[in-house]
Amino acid sequence: MIIRKQHKDEELPMKLLLLADPSEKIVKEYAARGECFVAELEDNIVGVYVLLPTRPETVELVNVAVEEELHGKGIGKQLVMDAVKVAKEKGYKTIEVGTGNSGVGQLALYQKCGFRIIGVDLDFFTRHYSEDIFENGIQVRDMIRLTQGL
Repeated sequence: MIIRKQHKDEELPMKLLLLADPSEKIVKEYAARGECFVAELEDNIVGVYVLLPTRPETVELVNVAVEEELHGKGIGKQLVMDAVKVAKEKGYKTIEVGTGNSGVGQLALYQKCGFRIIGVDLDFFTRHYSEDIFENGIQVRDMIRLTQGL
């Protein structure tokens, strides 16, 4: 598997991006302001992440997604670790990520990759998304914020 920066003339892997964020409008907005990276396996895009500069010396990992049939194979961890490496190479001092309160697997993944929980943005998803989102039988309401020094 290779992970590379997506070329500007390539179409966004929207199907994958929507696995991590159900709003196409929001995904297009942050993808246009950030950098999209894709994971390829046998010439097929199987994973994606987006890095978005937010403040001086700080970048946010705003979307990480892997083809559903490939979950549990370590691709998500490789994507997150690549994002950390790329952020460090670009000179950022901090990388942040936010995930829904119901994302038990995502919370575990980010912590295994060195992120620490720093806060909760209450009602983030109910304020920013018009449709209710459910995951693992739980309504996604709050964003759990995590950070890592680089």
